[in-house]
Amino acid sequence: MASDDEAVLPDPDVLVVGAGPTGLALAARLHLHGARVLVVDRQRDRVHESRALAIQPRTLEVLAPLGVTDRLVEIGNRAVRLRIHFPRRTVTIPLFDIGTTDTAYPYLLFVSQAETERILGEHLADRGVAVRRGWELTDLTEVNGGVRCRLRQHDGTTGEVRAAYVVGCDGARSTVRERAGIGFVGAAYPQTFVLADLEADGVEPGAAHAYLSGRGMLFFFPLGRPATWRVLAMRRRGDPTTPGQPVALEEVQRLVDAYTGGGVRLRDPVWMTNFRLYNRGATRYRTGRVFLAGDAAHIHSPAGAQGMNTGIQDAVNLGWKLGLVVGGRAVPALLDTYEPERAPVGRRVLRFTDRAYTISTSTARPLPFVRTRIAPRLVPFALKAGRTRGYVFRVISQLAIHYRRSPLSSQGPRPPGRGPRPGDRFPDAPVVHDGRSTTIHRVLDPSAWTVLLCGSAAEWDAEVLDRIPDRYAAPVVVLRLSARNGVLTDPQGRLLRRLGMGPDDAAQYLVRPDGHIAYRAGGGDLDGLVRVLDRWCADAGG
Repeated sequence: MASDDEAVLPDPDVLVVGAGPTGLALAARLHLHGARVLVVDRQRDRVHESRALAIQPRTLEVLAPLGVTDRLVEIGNRAVRLRIHFPRRTVTIPLFDIGTTDTAYPYLLFVSQAETERILGEHLADRGVAVRRGWELTDLTEVNGGVRCRLRQHDGTTGEVRAAYVVGCDGARSTVRERAGIGFVGAAYPQTFVLADLEADGVEPGAAHAYLSGRGMLFFFPLGRPATWRVLAMRRRGDPTTPGQPVALEEVQRLVDAYTGGGVRLRDPVWMTNFRLYNRGATRYRTGRVFLAGDAAHIHSPAGAQGMNTGIQDAVNLGWKLGLVVGGRAVPALLDTYEPERAPVGRRVLRFTDRAYTISTSTARPLPFVRTRIAPRLVPFALKAGRTRGYVFRVISQLAIHYRRSPLSSQGPRPPGRGPRPGDRFPDAPVVHDGRSTTIHRVLDPSAWTVLLCGSAAEWDAEVLDRIPDRYAAPVVVLRLSARNGVLTDPQGRLLRRLGMGPDDAAQYLVRPDGHIAYRAGGGDLDGLVRVLDRWCADAGG
């Protein structure tokens, strides 16, 4: 029997609404920075279907500091090849074979969303962060210094919390977005699609497969669990099937036969569904103390496996900023950089996936002819263009995402002529730290700003350096990188080369907690670096 009793819930620093991959990753990042976080989700259990299933290299990087990436890699399926089946020939494309030498994860990892949520949820539970399922947000009101939020449990129990900030990670039908009065513009695509996790005989293992025809495309993705394969197939335009209608295996078999000529037999389905695709984006990512992330901010086709990955990276970008601000270790203006950094990424993903979807599915001339006659001839030549292929892989892997136009990105005097610029992701490379072989990404502290000084120790003002860690409320770590001698060395010179530096050059980098460069300069003058820290970090004296 439903109860109208009022539940007593703890007031958090941040209320996260939605416990999908985005919300769970955000909560984990907030906890890393010491924030009190409350996660609620209207569903009474986490998903057990595969749903989103591909994790990009950059997402594996940003999850690594949480300690979950190794677990994901252990259970996941590393896809290193894409087999494109045209009507008269098959072409094999190696995935991420070039353009990804500066990451520890040069592959596309196939893991079901159910497993991703399970691992993130266990990470939070191990740290005492509860996910309250069966609770939904019903209303929110911004009040002086916070947000008053009304919640309702599935049995009718209600509750109220006051949070300093609220983040809507509650999907395409976001209640947070609606209550905050933020628009969601775009439209649905006309076709209905079928997803099925099942077994398939006649599909070569160890690769992803795409079948192209004049009517569209069919995909087989190597899932591993809860079934070996994920099938994504498009129904014909005008098909009366609607999302939510049950799916029969015989229907999926007919769709697959139309693309494969009957060479693939399906069996043992675990999960099948009809669904519709959308291309929509939020008009804002923030209003006052309310933020949006993930599908609440952008929803699009699965082309290029960008959706869940973009949401998790929204969470990481916002998480460290909120964590430092609510802890009094950063100025509130730091939060003003979230939308300028992530909204352009969301818009690019919407454009990219829309174009990829149109090319893959449109039956309007000349696209069917291009897919079946021209593409088989062009793809082999395109594969030989190493630089072009490397660029495409970096874009799809999300390693190329940058925030160069962000207020957080600034350049000092005499910077290196090559290498990553302010706003870019800091590249990974092998180094030796305290006599132990490791990588620079593993050395960087995800809870702190890192001052990385490259070159001769004689360049740096020791007095200024000694004061930096005690000057700010936010943690600031100072590291000195040399080619040979010191606590942190680059004996192979790979990191210095990736930074565009020679063995006799001197440069300084300020790396944000999320691994992007906030500032770089050449030489030993630290005044510009200190000004950047002064702008964003709260003073240690209050």
